[in-house]
Amino acid sequence: MHLPRTQEHLVREYVKFKVGRIVYASVSPDETTMGFAFPREERESLIASEPDKFQLPRASDLRYNWVQLRMPALTPEELAPLVVDAWLMAVPRSVGEAYLESLPAQP
Repeated sequence: MHLPRTQEHLVREYVKFKVGRIVYASVSPDETTMGFAFPREERESLIASEPDKFQLPRASDLRYNWVQLRMPALTPEELAPLVVDAWLMAVPRSVGEAYLESLPAQP
């Protein structure tokens, strides 16, 4: 999946995906967890709905729009829309809309 304006950086052994200075996803060095941008006001309900997949971020990241997930617990089909939604939180609206319009229509 190629998301426009995304840059990949290695920071303290974490692979971080950024748009400009905004990080929208971060994969742990052992690739077992990933943090991603997610609306703070919806975080509690996401975690409560599937606690085996999602968890709160570390205490220092609670102030951000951020959630952690357990990578082995999700399929690629479940992970992809979460990453796209996180990316949409980081890009200008016009870029996100253009990307979504370029996708093939869903049946």
